[in-house]
Amino acid sequence: MSRPQILQENQSYSFRSYFELPYDTDDILAEFGYRFQIQRLSLPRSEIELPRLNDIKQLWEDILPFVSLSSETARRELLVAPLLMEIVRLCHCQLRIEYPVNVSSWLKGELDYLLRSSRQTFTVLEAKRDDLTRGFTQLAVETIALAQMEEQEILYGAVTIGEIWRFSFLDSHSQTITQDLSLYNVPDRLSDIMSIILGILTDN
Repeated sequence: MSRPQILQENQSYSFRSYFELPYDTDDILAEFGYRFQIQRLSLPRSEIELPRLNDIKQLWEDILPFVSLSSETARRELLVAPLLMEIVRLCHCQLRIEYPVNVSSWLKGELDYLLRSSRQTFTVLEAKRDDLTRGFTQLAVETIALAQMEEQEILYGAVTIGEIWRFSFLDSHSQTITQDLSLYNVPDRLSDIMSIILGILTDN
């Protein structure tokens, strides 16, 4: 049975539009010819030492009991930004914030965070309203746009609400996007999150 068409040819859609659409992830990705699956990913891991790991964790443990994380701005500035800045310091990759992308009328908007090394590109989406499910749908569409723009066959991304991270994997050859079954929380699994992102950015 054929799927009903979701996206209209004469309409324009920003990345944020896909967060708001009341459709399942697999139905939205099918509009771009992609298949959606959920399974445990075997993610790259870096052996780079994390000398400031304990400092970041200690800082969080010291201040988070006194800080409200009810706003997206608070989570971005206190949880997401320090982690990504340490990634940049360790791998000397580029970091772009609110990076504009315009591939087509269906694939355009701003990426919350874009990390780019000489080997790989990695995007991070901060999910609005603490909604990881809809946030992943938006992330998946963003990676489709980025894969086309960068002409990359393999592309990783992550969606986060600050305290929790989930990774994605895009394979443009098989036109498949995989949502990792695992969730990573901070501060307890900070080392895992950082080693994975570093592994993605420095992997051959």
